[in-house]
Amino acid sequence: MIPQVSRIYDLFIIGGGINGCGIARDAAGRGLSVALAEMGDLGGATSSASTKLFHGGLRYLEFFEFGLVKKALVERETLLRAMPHISWPMRFVLPYHPDMRFESETPTSRVLSFVMPWMKGRRPAWLIRLGLFLYDNLGGRKILPGTETLRLQGSPEGAPLDPKFQRAYEYSDCWVEDARLVVLNARDAEARGAQIMTRARVIRAERVEDVWQVTVERGGAVETFRARALVNAGGPWVGRIIHEVAHLQSNEDVRLVRGSHIVVPKLHDHDKAYFFQGEDGRIIFAIPYETDFTLIGTTDLDHEGDPGNPVCTDAERDYLCRFASEYFANPVRPEDVVWTYSGVRPLYDDGAKSATAATRDYVLSLDATGAPVLNVFGGKITTYRKLAEATLAKLRGAFPEMGGDWTAGVAIPGGDFPVDGVEDLIAGLRADYPFLDARWAKRLIRAYGTEAREILGDAESADDLGRDFGASLSEAELRWLMAREYAVTAEDVVWRRSKLGLRLSEGQIAEIDSFMRSA
Repeated sequence: MIPQVSRIYDLFIIGGGINGCGIARDAAGRGLSVALAEMGDLGGATSSASTKLFHGGLRYLEFFEFGLVKKALVERETLLRAMPHISWPMRFVLPYHPDMRFESETPTSRVLSFVMPWMKGRRPAWLIRLGLFLYDNLGGRKILPGTETLRLQGSPEGAPLDPKFQRAYEYSDCWVEDARLVVLNARDAEARGAQIMTRARVIRAERVEDVWQVTVERGGAVETFRARALVNAGGPWVGRIIHEVAHLQSNEDVRLVRGSHIVVPKLHDHDKAYFFQGEDGRIIFAIPYETDFTLIGTTDLDHEGDPGNPVCTDAERDYLCRFASEYFANPVRPEDVVWTYSGVRPLYDDGAKSATAATRDYVLSLDATGAPVLNVFGGKITTYRKLAEATLAKLRGAFPEMGGDWTAGVAIPGGDFPVDGVEDLIAGLRADYPFLDARWAKRLIRAYGTEAREILGDAESADDLGRDFGASLSEAELRWLMAREYAVTAEDVVWRRSKLGLRLSEGQIAEIDSFMRSA
């Protein structure tokens, strides 16, 4: 088949995860012409398999990553203002016991062992409080409340915990719907002129004279794009793209680290999360999830094999259950697990001994020997917007005419309302659409924000929304997801753009898939 050759774009981006879509949005908003190709669904790999937090990374203070933590803390509130429908403040409870011991290979542990050898791996309460003081103040916090000390006995926060925990610290971070964040960045990029292509595999990229020629296979056809610069935001595949797609000479690569999570029926009745510390140097979270569940994660293991098909192993599941059971009064058992998911983080290979110690900060590598190519290594979901700004700063030499930074505080689709305006939106939606119950209205606002009304249109009853696929998923919403949010399969809908798969049967999911294929 002879490939078709299209116009010359300013920027061609490989990868439709949060980094690729964030860069596309930023670049399009600066006036650059942008094309993006994602081989699967947007956010279909790492970006939909996070712990779903905008956070500074409290544990990174153990590794003296103060710059990374500060950058992420500043971003929390910037992002919160831009997307109050899919991100919201959350309080985290960190239980403390004087006999808790910790892994000895972090920089903090080594200093403590030298200065206070009699502690034998224990953390004094003042050290944890100092870390939380830094966490409260490094990022110029304005919206989120600061740290408090809790007495757990007789409190809602202490009720589900082992009675040995008498004291805890409570601090702030933010929840985010990670897969929706990716899709909404892509939508905004497209609204600003970017071409977003899903199910589009880049099979070759080569410099031809002064431009990149990129060959893309999608829908059984082959098309060749030309672009003045190339961005490799391939996530776990960034190394393969460097060596096998673009055939570049580079010694840089990623360290693939698998993070797995488990979901169990909810373990506590309040809306706060828990931050648990283990003797192996790891931490896990136990987070209220989808109203009726608790999300527990994550692991940190070097990943071998296909990064596109990671699974939570039985050993990881059992590890998370044991870890959580050290804190909860009632043990978390493997048979309680209703769902698991795993993602592969593409961390920059800095030679760290362990997956836990490998840097979470991003590294941007620019090759300007000819038409420029920028390779993106690592990164955290919290700093995706800063990564995009840094990417465009590195490419300014190629595009001196492009606009400046603009994304801070600019709402993504559906997020054009105040941070504290969710309850008002829900109340207004129920008033105008009385057939919505409280859970349904909340789900729509938390997914679509001000755009929920566009989905409901002039409906006066649930029947006006068309077929009911279960768990409040209507035909009107499904058609919206297909037309506006790049959804192609049932998996795109029930496991990424929503988590309705937790409430739908296999038969119902098959019906959704059949409808989408026929539509």
